[in-house]
Amino acid sequence: MQLGYDLKQNALNTATRGEEVARKVDNEKDLGEALKSGEDFIEIEGDLARKTIRIRATGKVAWMLAVGSLGIAAVAAYATVGTGGAAAPVATAAFAAAAPAAIGVLGLSATVSALGIAIAAGGIGALTTLRSYKEVSRADGRLILQRR
Repeated sequence: MQLGYDLKQNALNTATRGEEVARKVDNEKDLGEALKSGEDFIEIEGDLARKTIRIRATGKVAWMLAVGSLGIAAVAAYATVGTGGAAAPVATAAFAAAAPAAIGVLGLSATVSALGIAIAAGGIGALTTLRSYKEVSRADGRLILQRR
């Protein structure tokens, strides 16, 4: 198991030494942009790290349920933005119908963050991309991920 530790430590050192600079994020918008640009290393700080851990820790079946619900909610949000708010009543109803499933799986704060990440990245696929990153380090309110 030493090899696994060495690989993890090497990736952490690489991400923090500057050889491969980790993109630091502390909000959903920046995380969405980092995912969209395909950053090799992402360092997530603060409360967003906790929410990201929750999103990534969800099992496959529960994730399928959550991502379907989040997809509906994201479409509702896009519709509201794209129409200058004219679609707000319909979008709100769609979000209210879809959100409980995602909230049941992820919790309210992680669901809101997941939706913000998806909107910032331009689509719900960013959440699947986030889940595909490898966790390199988790300590002191900080999570470092490496693209596989």
